[in-house]
Amino acid sequence: MTSSVSIRELSLSFGHVKVLESLDLEVAQGEFIVLLGPSGCGKSTLLNCIAGLLDVSDGEIHISGRNVTWDEPKDRGIGMVFQSYALYPQMTVERNLSFGLRVARMPKPEIDARVKRASEILQIEPLLQRKPVELSGGQRQRVAIGRALVRDVDVFLFDEPLSNLDAKLRSDLRIEIKRLHQRLKNTMIYVTHDQVEAMTLADRIAIMKNGVIQQLDDPHTIYNKPVNLFVAGFIGSPSMNFLRGQLTGTDISVDGQTISIASYPFESHAGGPAVLGIRPEHVALGDEARKMPVQIESEIELVEPMGADTIAWTKIGTQSLTFRAAAEVHLVPGQKVLIGFDPSRGSVFNAESGQRI
Repeated sequence: MTSSVSIRELSLSFGHVKVLESLDLEVAQGEFIVLLGPSGCGKSTLLNCIAGLLDVSDGEIHISGRNVTWDEPKDRGIGMVFQSYALYPQMTVERNLSFGLRVARMPKPEIDARVKRASEILQIEPLLQRKPVELSGGQRQRVAIGRALVRDVDVFLFDEPLSNLDAKLRSDLRIEIKRLHQRLKNTMIYVTHDQVEAMTLADRIAIMKNGVIQQLDDPHTIYNKPVNLFVAGFIGSPSMNFLRGQLTGTDISVDGQTISIASYPFESHAGGPAVLGIRPEHVALGDEARKMPVQIESEIELVEPMGADTIAWTKIGTQSLTFRAAAEVHLVPGQKVLIGFDPSRGSVFNAESGQRI
């Protein structure tokens, strides 16, 4: 695997506050990596270190095999798209796209060719003579992406580029960014707190907490085999159900109810306090529940129709459990139902360390 971006033992502190500590990350050539996590986890800070907008305290950053740790941003061979569009209001779209190239004194024919190529890829050719005030939010963000695209670099950095847009525009532009990556095959590192963006765009996702990468893997593995309680709870909407209990052999006791998890593929096994994690969509209802290894009688507490499906809340003992049902299934609070699930599709965590068992 050829590394496009290599981060080695990277640390960054602001005074006595450690934001990143001994962080390692290898990004392959042409890979789409998403840095995902809650506000304050260090994802934008890491991106700004790669871009050269922040000086690191320790460690090295290599881009395309070259140590760029102390290089200026303009010398790193990167193109960056910010959360705010950062367009020059007095300039037309064409002038915004070409500004950096003109400052670098690139020949005009080359500038024109690059602006033409970027505007074709992003479908903004009819907008070239407009000014930013005449554009919608989605069009402005396309121009911001185009300004990075004209630099013709190997690595693109995106810092929450869609967070200022409404839901429909976010969905549309997310698809366009994915198409852009498939067409260009450049390395892209993308920061977001939106798990839908991460799951749909990424080749691999780096989930961060307190400046540390908790798990780095493909979306399927992150979703189905989270390494700890934090990752399991952060990914998924509605989030994973956590049933706390006592693990003895291949049984877990949850509020006095014994649940056999013999079918679960234990990676390491030890008794004691444990958490059984079950995704809402893996909980079956009625006839389907009768086919499951674990079957429990419960009562519906709350129902939330979502259009395409329905989310319902119930309990096992005193602990809440959420499940997803088909939209045509009629559920009402107080209704008695049979639910079931297969523990082999779930996750079991050590309650004290939070790590996957």
